[in-house]
Formats: sequence, structure tokens, C-alpha cells
Amino acid sequence: MHGVEFGAAGEMVLEKYPGDGVFDFLNLIALDLNGSLRSVTLPKSYATKELFKKGIGFDASNYGYAKVTESDMIIVPDEETAFVEKRGGFRILHALGDVRTAGGDLFDQYPRNIVKKTRDFLRAENIADDMQALVELEFYVFNSVEYGCDVTGSFYSVGSAEGLGHGFDTNPRFAPHQGYHRLPPDDRYMDFRNQTVYLMEQIGIPVKYHHHEVGASQLEIELNFMNIQKAADSVCLAKWIIRSVADKMGLKVTFMPKPLYKMAGSGMHVHQFLEKGGTSVFIGDELYGLSQQGLSYIAGLLEHSLTGSLLAFTNPSTNSYRRLISGYEAPVSASFAKASRNAAVRIPGYLGKKEVRMEYRTGDASANVHFMLAAMALAGCDGILRELDPVALGFGNADSGGAGKFPLNLHAVMDGLEKDHQYLEAVFPKELFSLWISTKRAEADYVYNAPVPQEYELYF
Repeated sequence: MHGVEFGAAGEMVLEKYPGDGVFDFLNLIALDLNGSLRSVTLPKSYATKELFKKGIGFDASNYGYAKVTESDMIIVPDEETAFVEKRGGFRILHALGDVRTAGGDLFDQYPRNIVKKTRDFLRAENIADDMQALVELEFYVFNSVEYGCDVTGSFYSVGSAEGLGHGFDTNPRFAPHQGYHRLPPDDRYMDFRNQTVYLMEQIGIPVKYHHHEVGASQLEIELNFMNIQKAADSVCLAKWIIRSVADKMGLKVTFMPKPLYKMAGSGMHVHQFLEKGGTSVFIGDELYGLSQQGLSYIAGLLEHSLTGSLLAFTNPSTNSYRRLISGYEAPVSASFAKASRNAAVRIPGYLGKKEVRMEYRTGDASANVHFMLAAMALAGCDGILRELDPVALGFGNADSGGAGKFPLNLHAVMDGLEKDHQYLEAVFPKELFSLWISTKRAEADYVYNAPVPQEYELYF
């Protein structure tokens, strides 16, 4: 052991990996079915050049992908994603991995591989070279959290220095729905956000800005535009950094879409455009400064949202549909508009003609972000290939509810995915549909079959 601590006591220290081979441990990071990070750590003596090429075996059944009888797979580090954490006197080299089968083939259900196949599809169809995405991360931070459930009872309780919860509700505070762009001392978490954003930029995750959101204790960090692969990887790492810094500061973070009753929900809005030859294919002279391809892309997004199949990947939790209710800037109908945050697809009103893009506002961070970005790109491209017109389909009537409301529970969107998945089949294997649907239906049964305290209030 070096016997040297890095940074101030309890401070997280990250830096880009210079490729010099100087590290003490290699931490191989992989994604499970839900998009959460898992890892296995190797000492430097075992992390040979050969290992960087061939990878290391692991049990994929514990990641949610495979049966125990077919679970032997391989994680191969992607050195382009590598960065260093200085922790406990050691240099830990973190690297995201790609997953291969025991025979050496790319595992077709693995999230990073799904994104790679999506990029290949865009190019094969001559639609675009890549998708560019800017992802907004909204989340709540609390000073204390307790929760539990069993057959005899269930509860949750949170407390925040911004005046939420027992023990904090006598603190000086602003009204619970008036937090947008607050400054310290009203904003108690600016130092926390500064630290997380600093670390993100240290390892090459570009950040546009951060700020306090509408709800008390609700925050936002908005990343900048990246290609689909880097955007998906960066969201996963950014969430890990946010949670890690919070833990070191004695705070608790949740990306749940709706953690608090009658409070603003947390979405994961995605600004996006397709790029070809270094230029957006969405810029044109049609409605809102879009091209015909841009309008057709919107139509594809909304058509497959209306069936529920896209929501199966953008909003894949029971808690997603606690957020998707009227009155909280969470869109519930198939519509698009310029400058309206009630529309599922918003065309930002403050951009110049050469910057035009679209924002899909329905999704949230309970999603596996790799699946989410891939599914959005494929839904939009389906609209382009079929030359759909969003106005003719009724999606332009944002003030009157567009073309109708989305299905708004987890079983309903899984029904939609079962019926409407042909546009995804070029990238998503059929086995993944079956696995995803069965996993999410089990989650839905667990939640929807349980009584909640509000039912005791009404019916006991």
C-alpha cells in the first residue's frame, strides 16, 4: 500500500487515464439488465495486456440476462472508457466492459452492444452517421431516508435540510414547489453539485450546466451533446459519481421518477438529432424550422409512444406512472409543439435556425439508458423510413391532447411492446423482448398487488 491518501478526507478523486499503465487495480465495470453498474476488481499483477484483449469470465445469470445453465460469459475492457480513481492510497483503473459469449461473439442482449448495433443500423439504412444526445439528469437529494415493507406493513420517510420531513420541517425554507434556480443559502446543495460536475469533467463527461430544480431538494445536472454511445455510457457513470459524492457527504440520492407525493417528478429529458456528414439532418424549412426527416422522426417517436412500446424502454417502472400525471410538466399525451413543456416532444424556442433539435420529455431515469436511446433512435428512424407526417397523424394538436393519451401503467406498456416491436427487431433480439417483458411484469405484480397507506386512509 502506498500509505498516501489522495485529496481531502472523504473526498472523491477522479482523473483521465493517460494510458501509462500506472495503476494498482483494474476495476471492470459492466451493465446489468436494468442498466445498473456492476464490477469485478483485479490486481495489477493479473491485469495483463492479454487480459485487456481477451477479458475475464463471469456469471451473466446474476446480471439478469441468462439462465444459470447458459451463464458463462466474458467481460472485455474498453480502454477508451478508462479513468482513474484515487482511493484509499491506491490508483484504481476503472473501465467499462463489453460482454461476449463464451464463444467470443458479442452478446446481443448487452446494452452497450445494442447501442453499437443501433449506430450500425443508422449507417446501413443511409439515414445518419450517428445520433447526438443531450441528457438531463433530474434527481432528489435527502439528508435522511428510511423505508421498508413486508406482509404486515410498509413505510417510507425522508428528511431534507431544505425543510422536508420530521426534524427538518422547522428549518427556514422556501415553498416546496418554488425551488427553480434558487441560490444559496436557500439552495443547500450547490457545493454537492459543484463537486459532482467537477469530477464528471475530470474524466471527460461534458456538462452544460447544473441548477436547483422546482421541488425542494430536487436538482438537475444537464450533460452536453455526445454521440449515442458516449451519451449512454456517460449517463451511467454520471449517476454513479452523483451517488458516490452524495454518500461521502452524508447525503442520499434517488433518481426515482416520483419519490414524493404531490411534488415535482424527476424526468430524464433527451435532446436529440441525427447527424450525417457532420450536419444535423433535422434542419430544414418545414414546420418549426425542421426538415421533413425531422418531422417524420417526431412522428415515429410519438406513434410508438402511443402504442406503449417505446414507453416500455423510456418509462420501465411502476413509479414512472406516478410521475406521468397532469399538472407537473410531465407529458401524458402524444403531441409535439414549439416551446411547450406540456408536449411529449418539445422544439426548444430559444434556438437559432442552425441549432434546431427536439427534446423527448416523457422518459425518466428508471430506464436502462442504453436501451432507451437505442429505442428512441429506432422509433424515430421508423418514422423516417415510412415518411410519416406528425401533423396529419394529429400529433400537432398539443393544446387539445395531441392524438390521445399514452397508456399509463406498466402492464399496459408491456402489452404495447408485445404487439408493436417490429421497428426494434433490427437491433433488439427477440429473446430480450421476452426477458424484459417478464421482468417488468413481475415488478408490476409486486407493486400493484400490494395495499398502500392511502388505501388504509380511505377504506380501513
